[in-house]
Formats: sequence, C-alpha cells, structure tokens
Amino acid sequence: MENGTEITQFILLGLTNAPELQLTLFIMFTLIYVINVLGNLGMIMLILLDARLHTPMYFFLSNLSLVDLCYSSAVTPTVLAGFLSGDNVISYNACAAQMFFFAVFASVENFLLASMAYDRYSAVCKPLHYTTTMTTGLCVYLAIGSYVSGFLSGSIHTGVTFCLSFCMSNVVHHFFCDVPAVMALSCTDRHVSEMVLVFAAGFNTFFALLVILISYLFIFITVLKMHSAEGYRKALSTCASHFIAVSIFYGTCIFMYIQPSSSHSMDTDKKASVFYTMVIPMINPLVYSLRNKDVKSAFEMVVEKAKLPLG
Repeated sequence: MENGTEITQFILLGLTNAPELQLTLFIMFTLIYVINVLGNLGMIMLILLDARLHTPMYFFLSNLSLVDLCYSSAVTPTVLAGFLSGDNVISYNACAAQMFFFAVFASVENFLLASMAYDRYSAVCKPLHYTTTMTTGLCVYLAIGSYVSGFLSGSIHTGVTFCLSFCMSNVVHHFFCDVPAVMALSCTDRHVSEMVLVFAAGFNTFFALLVILISYLFIFITVLKMHSAEGYRKALSTCASHFIAVSIFYGTCIFMYIQPSSSHSMDTDKKASVFYTMVIPMINPLVYSLRNKDVKSAFEMVVEKAKLPLG
C-alpha cells in the first residue's frame, strides 16, 4: 500500500498459512471455545441458582466467568470464521471495536482478580469481621469500579492506537487486532503512543498486582501463625484456585504488554495470545470448580433436580 493511501480495512495474517493445519486448528479452537462457553455459562448459572453460592467470593467468580466469556468471544469467533472462509479481511471500524472490547474485558479481569484477592484476605485474616467487611454494597462497588476502569483502559488503548496514521501497510501480523500488532503498522512516530500505553498497562497491572501481593503477604503471615492443621488446609484451599488463576493471567500479560512494541516478536506474541485469548478463559472455570466442594455440590444438586422430571 502506498504512502498517503487511507486504510479502510486490515488483513489478518492469522496463525498459520499452512493449509494442512487449517482444519486441525479449526477443530481444536472450536472445542476450546465450546468448553469455554459451557464452563463459564455453567458457572454463572450454578451461582445464580444455588443460594449457598450467594456469597462475595462467588459474586466475583460469576463476574470473572462473564468477563472470560466476553473477552474470548471478542476474538475467537473471528478466528474460527477465518479458518472456514479463508477471508481474513477485517474493516477498520471492526478492528477498532475488536481491540476495544478485548482491552476492556481483559482490564476488567485484571481488577476483578485484585478484588478477589482482597476478599480472600478478609476471609482468611479477618474471619470474624468478614460479613461486616465484605458487604453487598462493597462487592457491588468493587465490581462496578472494575468495569469502569476496564472501559477507561480500553478507551485509552484503542484511542491512542487508532489516532496514529496507517499508510504503509494494512497487513496485521496477528490473528486479531491486538495493540502491538496494529501499532507496528503506523507510518508516524509512535514513541509517545507507546509510552502512554506502557504507562497505562503498567499502572493497571502493577496496581492490581500490588493489591494481590499485599493481600497474599498478610494471608501467608496469618497461615504461618495457625496452630490448627484443619485451619491451615482450609486457608490454602480457599486461596489455591485464585492464586493459580492470578499466576497464569499476570504471567502472560506481563510477557505480552509491559514492553515497547518495537521489542515484540510477533510470532512469539501469537503463540502467547492463543493462550490468553482462548485457553485461560477455558481453564478458569475448571480451576475454580475442580478444587471447590461448594461448586461440585451445587452441580450435583442441579443434576439431581434435572433427573427428577425424567424419573
């Protein structure tokens, strides 16, 4: 594309150009997405239907499931459609919308995980005051704050990226409109935009990580002071699922975004992107359900109720 030509669409290179891999990847990603949808919707429905799960922990978990479903759905259907049609063209506005919604929901998850860490801190370190600390009002405020912060973050990411001029190429070396891949196409100086994005992403990530690390520091200190083996096991069980989810999410985010786009390897980014756009949203409901007796019990109760009309 020649300089000075206004770009109205982008071409996504996708994951691979090898025709023999297209069908295999389509089947694999379809299965992952189906498990993602069923797992996250199932988690939301269980929490809504079982009164025993109407607690702060599960309130945040239901929001986490909703966010996982949304930010995966911002990307995966487009990838699957590309495998089927072979058409990887996406309009300028659709590209901006995809980037916006993905950035919004990924940022919301960032703050929800911090809210969940504070909830676990309150449950383990101040159990006697837990019900008066984690009130319904506080939980709602934390959730609303997470969504508002996510919206602001998504607006910054998308606005700063698409205020640049794209006149050299419209070929995105990625399978979706991710910030580093699109920004790399700019034919204008993007140094300031990069710095704004690194600061915004860094602030959001490290603010949430600070809350999480401080919460887990106090949890760790409290656990060390416990003399009861049962209390020790209960505390570890309470935090284990959240700690696993945090480690996976932030490990990938820091690798992907807390660096200037000029230092990115797009091939490496694409592999990491598959993990956090498709695999993590599928893993989270499994992590929180396989280790959770309350969720297992709620699922068994739903199954029993479903069997009654059949019997």
